[in-house]
Amino acid sequence: MTFASPLYFLLLLLLIPFVLWHFLLSRKHEPTITMATTEPFRNLPPTPRTALIHLPFLLRLLAYSLLVVCLARPQTRHALTDSETEGIDIMMAVDISVSMLTNDMQPNRIEAAKQVATEFIANRPNDAIGLTLFAGEAFTQCPLTTDHATLLGMFRHVNCNLQQAGVISEGTAIGMGIASAVSHLEQSQAKSKVVILLTDGENNTGDISPLMAADLAKQLKVRVYTISLGSDGGSQQVAVLPNGQAYNAQVGSGGAGEASLRQIAEGTGGLFYKARSTQKLREIYNDIDQLEKTKLKVTNYERRYEAFMPFAAAAMLCLLLEILLRITWFRRIP
Repeated sequence: MTFASPLYFLLLLLLIPFVLWHFLLSRKHEPTITMATTEPFRNLPPTPRTALIHLPFLLRLLAYSLLVVCLARPQTRHALTDSETEGIDIMMAVDISVSMLTNDMQPNRIEAAKQVATEFIANRPNDAIGLTLFAGEAFTQCPLTTDHATLLGMFRHVNCNLQQAGVISEGTAIGMGIASAVSHLEQSQAKSKVVILLTDGENNTGDISPLMAADLAKQLKVRVYTISLGSDGGSQQVAVLPNGQAYNAQVGSGGAGEASLRQIAEGTGGLFYKARSTQKLREIYNDIDQLEKTKLKVTNYERRYEAFMPFAAAAMLCLLLEILLRITWFRRIP
C-alpha cells in the first residue's frame, strides 16, 4: 500500500499537545465536589468503569489518526504485465522401442527419460513444446502447445506397450522420428526452432534415413540436439514380443548409432550428447535449457486504486462509539 499525500501524516504531531492537555490541564476544568475527607473512598476496589476511564479519549485519538490516514490517500497497486516473447518452438522426439525398457537406469530407460523431460518442460513455461514418439514408426503424441499441463499429462502415459503389443512395427526409425518432429516446425514463425531427439539405438528401419531427415531440418533452420541413452555393456532380455519371442537389447548403443547421431547434430547446428545415467541425462537437459533460453520483452503497467474507505469507516465507528460511551456508561453528572 502506498500514500498519494504522505505529508498529511504531519498532522499526527498535533496529538502530542492534545494528549498533554488531556492528562495535565483538562482535570482543572472538571466540576468538583468539596468533601471534608476522602478517607472512606481510599480503599474502594477498582471497577471496570474506573479502569477504562480513558477509553473514550483513546477512541477519539484513534478516530483522528484514521482520518489523517484518509487524508493521506492510501492506495493499492495492481501491476499488469504485458509480455512479448521471442518464443522457442521445441519438438521432443522420444524413442519408445522395446529396448527402452532396459533397466540400466532406474527403473528403466523410458521412465528415466520421462522424468527428466517433464522437469525440462516445467522449467520452460513460455515455449511451445510438442511431443513425437517413434519406434519402427513415428507419430505425434502432442502437437506444439503452450498448454504444458496437457502436454505433461500425455507425457506421463508414454510407454513401450505399442511396440511390445505389436501395434507398431519393430525396429528404430530415427529418420522418421526426426522428420515427423520437423514437419510440425515447418510453419512455425518462432525465431528459434529446436528438435530434441532421445534414443538408445541406431536407425534400422523407416522410409527416411536420419541424414535425409537432418538435411530437411537444416533447410528449415531447425537445430537438432541428439541424445544417445544407455550405459555401455552387453545385452539383456527386456521384453517378450506377442509371438512369444524374447527381445534382447544391447545395453549400450555405441558404434554406428552414436556416429550417426553426432553427424545429425553437427549438420543442423545442434549438439550430440551421451547419457549413461539419469543424473547425466538431467545435466544434458539443463545444458540444452541454458543454450536455448527464451528472450522476453516485458512492459509493466501499474494501476492504483483508492483504499481510504476502510479507514474512514473505522474512524466513523470509533467516533460513534466514543460519543455513545460518553452519554451512557461514562456519563458525568453534572
